[in-house]
Amino acid sequence: MTSTKNDDNNILHVSRLDFGNPPYPTCKKTTTFPFQIFNLPYLQSVFFFNCFTITNPNLVSNSSFASSSTLQQLSLRSNPALTGPIPPEISHLKSLKILTLSQNRLSGTIPEEIFSLTNLVHLDLSYNMLTGSVSDQLGNLKNLVGLDLSYNMIRNTIPSTIGQLGLLQKLDLSSNLLTGGIPSTIGKLNSLNPMSMNFLPLELGKLVRLQELRLADSGYSGTIPESFSQLKNLTTLSLQNKKLTGEIPRGFGGLPHIYHLNLSRNFLGGIVPFNASFLNRLGRNLDLSGNLGLCLSSSEAYSVKIGVTICGRNKINGGSDDLKQPLMSSHAPPFGNKFFLPSGFGVLVLHQMLFLLV
Repeated sequence: MTSTKNDDNNILHVSRLDFGNPPYPTCKKTTTFPFQIFNLPYLQSVFFFNCFTITNPNLVSNSSFASSSTLQQLSLRSNPALTGPIPPEISHLKSLKILTLSQNRLSGTIPEEIFSLTNLVHLDLSYNMLTGSVSDQLGNLKNLVGLDLSYNMIRNTIPSTIGQLGLLQKLDLSSNLLTGGIPSTIGKLNSLNPMSMNFLPLELGKLVRLQELRLADSGYSGTIPESFSQLKNLTTLSLQNKKLTGEIPRGFGGLPHIYHLNLSRNFLGGIVPFNASFLNRLGRNLDLSGNLGLCLSSSEAYSVKIGVTICGRNKINGGSDDLKQPLMSSHAPPFGNKFFLPSGFGVLVLHQMLFLLV
């Protein structure tokens, strides 16, 4: 608990409540949500981490959210007994800047009322069981810097109004049931940095400020867009487990800042278009394993192991399988919550990255 002083009356008032996350007080197994806290006139931040493990706090059955006009941050994270829909009454918290409801068991659709919280900077609803579509009202959140809706069951397409989020830097929509293409308006998000989605839209090639792009483990099938070679600030690219076909764009070898490239476990083919200098620079941060159609030119065969065979050689005709060994670890640092969001939404350590507070 944190207090702040009222200069007029020299009185201390509660401005922050934090439970469940050491060194702050932990919660009992039978903890219930104390809705009375919203009557505290100076309250700005509320955190409940791993508190509601047995008893459902029944957020939907209470309208006390309307009582607080000062609350700027609400974080209810990792609460397995927090089930049911997101209460539309949260929209009464008009001063909210950070809303984290990740790693719970929330279900139902995202209430449209959430998108009336125009002061929101970070919104993390990841790791729940949310369904339905994302409303076109998403475009109302003009101040949004971080959005994490990953690991839910959200369906249909991403609304084109996402292009109105001009300040957005972190976007994670991965591990949902989204269909269709990414709207072309995403090319307007010039501030976007790390991304994690389940698609390979050509428009991503326009996001020249991107430093981290992680699009692994989705059902997308197709070729890698040549436009990805234009992402000159890219440091990490993860496209593993995506059923990708075709060849690796030759322009990837010219990405000046890339240090982690994972294209493993796809259906890529052809000759690896990287020279010895590129291969040695990335070293074990390059993983091309699990692409049976790929091979490495014999002139580069002395380089580091990248998970492919030498062109024209295999174990049957006496060739070495020395280059077929997968990397011990090829994962980039996970997004922290995340943001931080979490949610992590969670997030990577980048120069221009902002994380959601949890």
